[in-house]
Amino acid sequence: MNVQIKKTDAEEGIISALKSAGANTAILDKGLPTRRVEPFHYTDLRNLLKSFPAASNSGEATTVDALIDGATISFANNAHTGGAFPAGVTGSVLGAPTPVPADVVIDANIIGDLNEALVANGVVIDIAPNKHIDEPIILAHNVSGGASSALRFAVSLGAGSSATIVEHHTSDGASNHQNTVSNLSLAKDAKVTWVIMQEHGAETTRLAQLNIHLAQNTDLTILVLNSGGKLVRQEIHMAVQGEGSNVTIKGVNLIADNMHIDVTTTLAHNAPNTNADELFRNVLTGNAKGVFQGQIRVSQIAQKTDAKMACNTLLLSDAADFSAKPELEIFADDVLCGHGATVTDIDKNHLFYLRARGISEKVARGLLVKAFVEEVFEDLDNEKLGESLNARIENWLDINA
Repeated sequence: MNVQIKKTDAEEGIISALKSAGANTAILDKGLPTRRVEPFHYTDLRNLLKSFPAASNSGEATTVDALIDGATISFANNAHTGGAFPAGVTGSVLGAPTPVPADVVIDANIIGDLNEALVANGVVIDIAPNKHIDEPIILAHNVSGGASSALRFAVSLGAGSSATIVEHHTSDGASNHQNTVSNLSLAKDAKVTWVIMQEHGAETTRLAQLNIHLAQNTDLTILVLNSGGKLVRQEIHMAVQGEGSNVTIKGVNLIADNMHIDVTTTLAHNAPNTNADELFRNVLTGNAKGVFQGQIRVSQIAQKTDAKMACNTLLLSDAADFSAKPELEIFADDVLCGHGATVTDIDKNHLFYLRARGISEKVARGLLVKAFVEEVFEDLDNEKLGESLNARIENWLDINA
C-alpha cells in the first residue's frame, strides 16, 4: 500500500512558488532531502527547513564594507538595484545565465534544481583573454522583509586573464530564504580569487552552490566566511580538467546560538599533475551545529595529483555539535593525497599561560580563538580583502567568544 507522506509547510511553500513561476513541481515528488539521502545525512533539509516565503522583487540594498574597494553590482531580494562593471569586463544583468558546467557532477542537486526553476535575476560576466581586472567585482545580495530570492551568477575568464570576485550576502532579522547558484569557468592560464562572505540575520535560510570548471594551468583560490543565518548549506563543486592546475580553498565557519551551517565540497581531479589544498576552521558556541563534508575524487588518468584537506574545529560549548566527513576516492596509483579532522576545546595550558601574565580569562580565550581562525586568511595577495575578512571575524568574536 502506498502511503502519501504529508507535505511540510516548507514543501508546500516551494510547490506554490514553483507553480507561480510556471515550473515543474515534480522537483519535489520525493520531498526535500532527509538524512536518508547521503549528501544530506547531516543536514536533514526536510526537518530543518521550516518555511518558504513568497518571492519579492523589491527590497533594501546593503552597503559593502569600505575596506573592500571594488566595483559593486547590488541586488535587493530579486531586484537589481544598481552598480557598474569595471573597465575591461563585459557584463549584463540576468541575460541568459549559463548552465552548470557539464563536467561538474552533483549528487542530490535540490539546490540547483530549485534555482533553475525559480531564478529571477543575476549577472553574466565575461572577461576577455589576457585581461587583468585589478579591482574586485563585488556581487552584493541583501534579502529582507521575510521574502525568498533566487539569483544566478555566471562568470567566465578567457585564457591568461585574472580577477577577484566577491559574493557578499546579507539579510535582516526576518525569516528570509536565499538561493544562489554561481557558475565559474576558467580557460587556460586564467587566475581567480573567489570570495564568499555571508552575514545573514538569525532567521535566514541560505541554500547556495558554486560550480567550477578549470582548464589547463589555471589557478583558483576560494575564500569562505560564514558568520550568520539560521540554516546555511554552501556547496562547492569543482572539476579540474586541465593539467597543471592549482586549487586553494580556505574557509572559516563562525556558528553561534541555534545556527546550523553546512559546507559541502567535491573536487574531481580529471587531469594529471594538479594540486589542491583545502582548509576549514570552525568555531561553535551555544547550541550551534556545524557540518563539513569534503570529497576528493582522483580519476585514473590524474596521476601525480597532490591533494590535501583539513577540517579543524573549536567547540566552546558542551551543547554544540560538529560533524566532519572527509572522503578520498582514488583510482590513480601515483598520487599524494591525505585528509584530517580535529575537534577540541581551547587548550588549558595555553589559557593558563596567558592568565599567568595578568590577562583575564575572557580576553585570553578571545585571543586564542582569534589566533585559531585568523591565520586562515593570512598572506592574501589583496591586503584590504584580508583586513575586511579578519575585521568581520573580530566583530563576531567580540559578541560570541
